Amino acid sequence: MDHSPEHLALTMKDAAKLVGVDYRTIKLGIESGTIPTVQLGPRRMIPRVPLLRVFGINV
Repeated sequence: MDHSPEHLALTMKDAAKLVGVDYRTIKLGIESGTIPTVQLGPRRMIPRVPLLRVFGINV
């Protein structure tokens, strides 16, 4: 996957890079329901705009 922050859906690793946290922080947020995900085929992806909002970043 291209690591561009402009993608609308991100992998957990790309999401962690985008907001500057550890991969495990994203995983915990998903497990607790704080970070929303969508199922795209076999992959679970994180929508970019809701992720940024969780971290207090307005887009």
